[in-house]
Amino acid sequence: MSFNIALSGLNAAQKDLDVTSNNIANVNTTGFKESRAEFVDVYASSLLASGKTKVGDGVLTADVAQQFQQGSIQFTNNALDLAITGNGFFVTIPELGSLETSYTRAGQFKLNDSNFVVNSGGEHLLGFPVNIDGTSASVSLSTAEPIRIPTSTGAPQKTSEVDIRMNLPAGDSFISNAPGNFDPEDPLTYNHSTSVTVFDSLGDSHVMTYYFIKDDPSTNPNEWLLFTAIDGDPIDLQEATPGANPVAGTVSGPLSPGGLVGARLVFDTSGDFVSQIPSVTNGGIETRDFTNHLPNGADTAQTIRVDFNLDPVGPNPNEPTQFASNFEVTSLEQDGLAVGRLTGIDIGADGLVRATYSNGTSEPLARIALVGFANQQGLTQIGSTGWKESISSGEALAGEAGSGTFGTINSSALEQSNVNLTAELIDLISAQRNFQANSRALEVDNQLNQTILQIR
Repeated sequence: MSFNIALSGLNAAQKDLDVTSNNIANVNTTGFKESRAEFVDVYASSLLASGKTKVGDGVLTADVAQQFQQGSIQFTNNALDLAITGNGFFVTIPELGSLETSYTRAGQFKLNDSNFVVNSGGEHLLGFPVNIDGTSASVSLSTAEPIRIPTSTGAPQKTSEVDIRMNLPAGDSFISNAPGNFDPEDPLTYNHSTSVTVFDSLGDSHVMTYYFIKDDPSTNPNEWLLFTAIDGDPIDLQEATPGANPVAGTVSGPLSPGGLVGARLVFDTSGDFVSQIPSVTNGGIETRDFTNHLPNGADTAQTIRVDFNLDPVGPNPNEPTQFASNFEVTSLEQDGLAVGRLTGIDIGADGLVRATYSNGTSEPLARIALVGFANQQGLTQIGSTGWKESISSGEALAGEAGSGTFGTINSSALEQSNVNLTAELIDLISAQRNFQANSRALEVDNQLNQTILQIR
């Protein structure tokens, strides 16, 4: 019996050495969770045996328990390096279309040749689909899909509105015959101008210039005429009533035999913007279509509304003004976008993956899926710092980072192994002493048996 007891002690010490050695070997493995050998004594007795004199039957390895305490965070320069601070696991599948999921804390991700986010083993990272505003469309693991970074460029957006805030100088003089002789190439035929870059439906840029001409103060005091041009080519503004006489501000001159249709801005004696012609029916003054102005095949039905933020109630800081000050443009914005190329990937603490483009836009792509388990120590290790769910672990419960019991995601960071090297080296010495002691016990048992066998 003593042989078996000593032998069980040797096996336990060897198991302890194996577990400790494995922890030490993985001290630099990203996302690794250390294990701990747990032992129980063996004690067997029959119904009529004396419990007072019964000796134990040795030791048995009860479990090699994984320890899931948080590892330290190491920061990197790769946006696809991910670390979970708190509870949760990343979800991966071995190939597209597979239903075989595995779980990991190792966040060393990269792009494969198809621009899918994968780990070093080629397994695809899963994420929840998101709406255009970045909210999750679903947080069910059954709807999670492999995350793919788009290779296409950001789509262009044609300009539909320009917002202008400015001051027109009240002291400007009237240029004699200026409206009738207006020529955008002759600065002596207008008082002031300002330009903004706008975009057509193909993303091509154009310079849209606005020209301001002070009207005759003897007949139209505190009134200004507005004309506009695309790439230096004058373009008509919409008439108040299509087909009717052009609005006040129409000029006849060398530019067009039929005249150029403009608009009129009216201020009161305090410099407040009080009305515009044509009247406000669509929130601003709008150009006619771009026929003969877009030779590149873009949408010629495009129109651009100039919004002066007219407030009929009274002065408004967003309106243009006519004060005794210099010509000043305080805001000039448009809503169009050029073609954009992918410039970067941003991943938030909530796991939202967002692509950013060179045209200043960003697009939410997916939200990284996290899962948790009722019993983490019941997970089955499968190697490559991965786990599978088991009966002991319970089913995977999916959710978003930062919600419920789930931790947050750090981009450009990795979770290091949670192995304490100093403690493992001490455990190694202890396991070695334990192995030596059990070997000595086995040797003594052998010597006693030899002594008995030699009795005559």
